[in-house]
Amino acid sequence: MSNRPERVAQRIKREAAEILETTLRDPRLGAMMSITDVEVTHDLSMARVYVSTLAEGPAREEAMKALASAAGFIRRQLASRLGLREVPELRFLLDTSIERGARVDDILRRLAAGETLTDDEEPA
Repeated sequence: MSNRPERVAQRIKREAAEILETTLRDPRLGAMMSITDVEVTHDLSMARVYVSTLAEGPAREEAMKALASAAGFIRRQLASRLGLREVPELRFLLDTSIERGARVDDILRRLAAGETLTDDEEPA
Protein backbone atom coordinates (compact mmCIF):
# COMPACT_ATOMS: atom_id res chain seq x y z
CA MET A 1 0.00 0.00 0.00
CA SER A 2 1.39 3.38 -1.01
CA ASN A 3 1.48 6.40 1.23
CA ARG A 4 1.84 8.78 -1.72
CA PRO A 5 -1.55 10.49 -1.13
CA GLU A 6 -0.45 11.34 2.43
CA ARG A 7 2.88 12.75 1.23
CA VAL A 8 1.13 14.80 -1.46
CA ALA A 9 -1.41 16.03 1.12
CA GLN A 10 1.37 17.21 3.45
CA ARG A 11 3.12 19.04 0.61
CA ILE A 12 -0.16 20.65 -0.49
CA LYS A 13 -0.83 21.73 3.09
CA ARG A 14 2.60 23.34 3.45
CA GLU A 15 2.64 25.03 0.04
CA ALA A 16 -1.01 26.16 0.09
CA ALA A 17 -0.48 27.74 3.53
CA GLU A 18 2.46 29.69 2.14
CA ILE A 19 0.41 30.77 -0.90
CA LEU A 20 -2.40 31.98 1.38
CA GLU A 21 0.07 33.88 3.52
CA THR A 22 2.31 35.45 0.88
CA THR A 23 0.65 35.44 -2.55
CA LEU A 24 -3.12 35.61 -2.28
CA ARG A 25 -4.37 39.17 -1.93
CA ASP A 26 -8.13 39.15 -1.44
CA PRO A 27 -9.68 41.64 0.99
CA ARG A 28 -12.30 39.04 1.96
CA LEU A 29 -9.49 36.98 3.53
CA GLY A 30 -8.74 39.69 6.09
CA ALA A 31 -9.03 37.58 9.25
CA MET A 32 -6.33 35.13 10.17
CA MET A 33 -6.79 31.89 8.29
CA SER A 34 -4.90 28.63 8.57
CA ILE A 35 -4.97 25.28 6.84
CA THR A 36 -5.58 22.60 9.45
CA ASP A 37 -5.60 19.49 7.27
CA VAL A 38 -5.57 18.23 3.69
CA GLU A 39 -7.04 14.92 2.54
CA VAL A 40 -6.17 13.69 -0.95
CA THR A 41 -8.07 10.93 -2.72
CA HIS A 42 -6.16 7.75 -3.53
CA ASP A 43 -6.05 8.60 -7.25
CA LEU A 44 -4.83 12.16 -6.44
CA SER A 45 -7.73 13.71 -8.37
CA MET A 46 -9.19 15.75 -5.52
CA ALA A 47 -7.96 17.36 -2.32
CA ARG A 48 -10.18 18.47 0.55
CA VAL A 49 -8.47 21.42 2.23
CA TYR A 50 -9.74 22.10 5.75
CA VAL A 51 -9.45 25.74 6.79
CA SER A 52 -9.87 27.42 10.16
CA THR A 53 -10.52 31.15 10.44
CA LEU A 54 -11.07 33.66 13.22
CA ALA A 55 -13.77 35.42 11.19
CA GLU A 56 -17.38 34.83 12.21
CA GLY A 57 -20.77 35.08 10.54
CA PRO A 58 -20.93 36.82 7.15
CA ALA A 59 -17.18 37.51 7.14
CA ARG A 60 -16.51 33.77 7.46
CA GLU A 61 -18.87 33.01 4.58
CA GLU A 62 -17.19 35.65 2.42
CA ALA A 63 -13.75 34.23 3.25
CA MET A 64 -14.88 30.76 2.20
CA LYS A 65 -16.32 32.18 -1.04
CA ALA A 66 -13.00 33.93 -1.67
CA LEU A 67 -11.12 30.66 -1.23
CA ALA A 68 -13.53 28.84 -3.55
CA SER A 69 -13.05 31.49 -6.24
CA ALA A 70 -9.26 31.43 -5.78
CA ALA A 71 -9.05 27.62 -5.98
CA GLY A 72 -7.95 27.68 -9.63
CA PHE A 73 -5.23 30.26 -8.93
CA ILE A 74 -3.98 28.31 -5.91
CA ARG A 75 -3.99 25.11 -7.96
CA ARG A 76 -1.86 26.73 -10.68
CA GLN A 77 0.57 28.01 -8.04
CA LEU A 78 0.76 24.51 -6.55
CA ALA A 79 1.44 23.02 -9.99
CA SER A 80 4.68 24.96 -10.35
CA ARG A 81 5.74 24.24 -6.75
CA LEU A 82 4.87 20.54 -6.48
CA GLY A 83 6.11 19.29 -9.83
CA LEU A 84 3.20 16.86 -10.23
CA ARG A 85 1.88 15.86 -13.62
CA GLU A 86 -1.62 16.75 -12.42
CA VAL A 87 -2.47 18.76 -9.33
CA PRO A 88 -5.61 17.61 -7.50
CA GLU A 89 -8.77 19.71 -7.71
CA LEU A 90 -9.03 21.78 -4.51
CA ARG A 91 -12.14 21.94 -2.36
CA PHE A 92 -11.99 24.25 0.65
CA LEU A 93 -14.00 23.20 3.70
CA LEU A 94 -14.48 25.03 6.98
CA ASP A 95 -12.90 23.29 9.97
CA THR A 96 -14.71 24.15 13.19
CA SER A 97 -12.97 21.56 15.37
CA ILE A 98 -10.95 24.20 17.23
CA GLU A 99 -14.15 26.08 18.14
CA ARG A 100 -15.87 22.88 19.23
CA GLY A 101 -12.87 21.93 21.36
CA ALA A 102 -12.83 25.36 23.01
CA ARG A 103 -16.57 25.08 23.71
CA VAL A 104 -16.18 21.61 25.28
CA ASP A 105 -13.22 22.86 27.33
CA ASP A 106 -15.31 25.80 28.59
CA ILE A 107 -18.22 23.52 29.53
CA LEU A 108 -15.91 21.12 31.39
CA ARG A 109 -14.24 24.00 33.23
CA ARG A 110 -17.61 25.41 34.27
CA LEU A 111 -18.86 21.99 35.41
CA ALA A 112 -15.71 21.49 37.48
CA ALA A 113 -16.33 24.88 39.10
CA GLY A 114 -19.85 23.74 40.07
CA GLU A 115 -21.75 26.02 37.69
CA THR A 116 -25.03 24.83 36.22
CA LEU A 117 -25.48 24.77 32.48
CA THR A 118 -28.42 26.14 30.54
CA ASP A 119 -30.38 23.83 28.21
CA ASP A 120 -28.53 25.04 25.10
CA GLU A 121 -25.17 24.29 26.75
CA GLU A 122 -25.96 20.74 27.84
CA PRO A 123 -23.50 18.19 26.45
CA ALA A 124 -25.03 15.90 23.86
